[in-house]
Parts: sequence; structure tokens; C-alpha cells
Amino acid sequence: MSDPQLALLMLGLFIFLVFLGFPIAFTLMAMGIGFGYYAYFDPNRMWRSYNRLDELASSWDSFSLWIDGFFSNTVFDLFINQTYTVMANEVLTAVPLFLFMGYIVERANIVDRLFSTLNIASKNMPGSMGVAALITCALFATATGIVGAVVTLMGLLALPAMLNARYDKSFASGIICAGGTLGILIPPSIMLIVYAAASGVSIVRLYAGALLPGLILVGLYLAYIVGRSILQPSAAPRPTRDEVPDVPFMRLTFMILTSFLPLAFLILAVLGSILFGLATPTEAAAIGALGGILLAIGYRALTFQRLRESVYLTVRTTAMVCWLFVGSYIFSSVFSYLGGEQVISEFVRGLDLTPLQFLLLAQLIIFLLGWPLEWSEIIIIFVPIFLPLLEMFGIDPLFFGILVALNLQTSFLTPPMAMSAYYLKGIAPPDVKLTDIFKGVLPFLLMVFLAMAVVYVIPQSVYYLPEVFYGR
Repeated sequence: MSDPQLALLMLGLFIFLVFLGFPIAFTLMAMGIGFGYYAYFDPNRMWRSYNRLDELASSWDSFSLWIDGFFSNTVFDLFINQTYTVMANEVLTAVPLFLFMGYIVERANIVDRLFSTLNIASKNMPGSMGVAALITCALFATATGIVGAVVTLMGLLALPAMLNARYDKSFASGIICAGGTLGILIPPSIMLIVYAAASGVSIVRLYAGALLPGLILVGLYLAYIVGRSILQPSAAPRPTRDEVPDVPFMRLTFMILTSFLPLAFLILAVLGSILFGLATPTEAAAIGALGGILLAIGYRALTFQRLRESVYLTVRTTAMVCWLFVGSYIFSSVFSYLGGEQVISEFVRGLDLTPLQFLLLAQLIIFLLGWPLEWSEIIIIFVPIFLPLLEMFGIDPLFFGILVALNLQTSFLTPPMAMSAYYLKGIAPPDVKLTDIFKGVLPFLLMVFLAMAVVYVIPQSVYYLPEVFYGR
């Protein structure tokens, strides 16, 4: 078997093991080291150690020499160097800080106040409770970036209120599931940080480029909610005074000042400091983490137990991301050394694709990968396979990254593996069936595809803000 064939076997075996349920990070490392041992095997280097066995009298010395001979392989040096490189990556330093900000904000009891305020403020709009739920999801998802936490918390808070207000079960479920995924697209997104580390694209340009597409997607969601509420009033009845009471203007203003503005100010302060060059993403993430603590203190929600939980969850998630990077780097290095990337490049070149056809093929593959895999695994493992091909088709990695970020919304919304639907089903009332949730997310899935089409047709929606802030 030739080296390129061995590389393809390595990739196929990895995918097979992932579908069997093996931990992805450790599978990557095991596959990389296993195949890398063969790829970098140097018999002269190993036998130089073994030839000294006759000189040794002690069996322990002989055993130690056997061990040294076994580990005298370049793949172990590669593994150590890649581990150190990942842990010293300054871009990834922002990940634990943004995660901590999200976990501490999640525990600050902000969401219930925010949803109540927006529900009262928008009560005269068609589908007012749905609009309030989506905006709350968008703000909370942007602040946390943790899809499961947003969907679960909003499912406990907003879904019962919408069902009590006689909203259609699938419509209400779809709003929460779609809104909860927005945090992986709208800055400050952890996904974009991971993509920047994997691709070498400037994180500040990615943040600027993702802002307008994120707002376009939110606008399409809102347009669908309001439009359906007008065309099908039974799906989203107008609230009664008992459901949403009248509140004096001054009291409503105070509610907005104490619920909406603090969280919005925190997000804008973090994002603005990055976009205007006042702070690096890592420094801005530190500001956000401190701001999250101050918000929790201000809302009298900071306890030692919540602080400990936030730190624990931050460390656990950060470790998962870092070890995924380590495994991906060792896997991709061995895969490339065996000639796997060259095989894929020659295969794609032989297809004689246009740039549009390549983009459609790449996005289709990422869409399908979103069924069994999390976004972090797709970005760290599979997106780097496409990156060397972008130059061949004249595609900007910045533009490609924004399309991927939009596409990854679908990984949480596409039945039968829509994870946001399963998050919601876990805490929804018994009469809300999984099929109801699947039915509700499908229109929002179409909105994602429409947003991707808009971005492709109007590429300035990606490039406008990066050019305004940083030039061409």
C-alpha cells in the first residue's frame, strides 16, 4: 500500500471510529501517532540503540534501552512540539476568557428580566412574544456563545410563557432553537476565534466581516416571525392584558435601563474595543470576563457556588478545544506527510470545478458533517482540508469562513440530528413532541440558506466593515 493510500485509509478509519462513538480528540491523537510512527520510522535510529544491548549487564538497563529505542521516532517530537504550540497560541487565550464571561452571565439571572422587559416593550407588534424571545436569545447567545445553555434556559423561561399565550407549539419551539444558535456566528463568537487559529485569518477582520451577515440572519428570522404572525394569527395570538400588563412609560424605561442596557453595553464594549483597535481580542475577552463578574455582583447573583461552576465549565470546555487542536495538528501533519492533501488536491482539480461549484461542494460537505459532529470538530479537523484549496479557486479565506459560520447554524437545526431540538426537548413540557420541534425549525433552516445566498450574491456584506475599519 502506497503512502497516499495509507493517508486515505487513515482518514476513513478516523471517520469510522468517530461514528462508533470514540472520543474525537484522543482518536485524532491515537491515529496521528499510530500512522505517524510508520510515516516517520527510521530503522537506523532505532537499531543504533538496540545494538548496545550486549554491552549492558543489568536487565533494567536493557529494558530502558528498549523503551528508548521504541520512542526514538520523530512522531513523538512532533506531538510534543504541536502540544506546546497550541498551548502557547495567543489567539486561543481568548477562548477561556470568553467562555468564562458566558458562563458567569448565564448564572447572573439576567435572562428572565430581559425577556420580561422586551415582551412588554414589544407587545403591540405582531408576534410580540416571539420577537421578544428571539431578541433575548440573540443577545444571550452573543454574550455566552454556548448553544445548549441558551436553548435550555430560554426553553425553561420563554417556551412555557409562549405556550400559555396560545402560540403554536412548533412555531414557539423553532424560535427558541434558531435564536439559541446565533452565538456561534455573531461576534464575539468563540467559533470565529477557533477558525482564526486554524486558518491564520485575522480575528478582528473575521469579527468585522461576520457582523452584517449575523444581522442579516437575525433580520430574516424576525421577518419570518412577524410575517407569519400577520398571515396566520392563530400561530401567534396577540397577548391579553392579563398575559402582558400595561406598564407606565417611566417604569418601562427603568426596566430597560436595568435589564437590556447592561448586557447590551457589555457586548458592545467587548466588540467595540476589538473593532476599533482599542484592545486585542484577548484583552477584550478579559474585559468581558470582568464585566460578567460585575454584572453578576450588580444583580446580586454572584455566589461562590456559581463562581466555582463557571470556572469548572470554562476549564473543561477549554481543555476540550485545546486537545482537539493538538489532535488535529498531529493528524493533519501526518496526513499531509503521507501525501493525503496532495491526493485530495489532485482529485478536486480533476473535477474541473468553478469557484461557485467548489463553494457549493464544500458547504454541502460541511452541512452533512454537521449532523454527527459539533462545530468545534468541523472547524478544527475538516475545514483545514479545504483551506489549501481556496487559493486554487481564488476564494478569500475570510469570505469562506463567514459562509462556514452561517452554514454551521444548520448543524443545530437540521433533523434528525438537530442538537438544539434535543436540548429543547429535554426540558419542554411532555405535550411538545420532538416532531413538533423539528417542524418548527425547518422554516428557520430555510432562512439560513437564504442568508448564505444573500452573502454570496452581495459579498460586500462581508467585506464592507473590514474595509471601513482596517482598509483593504
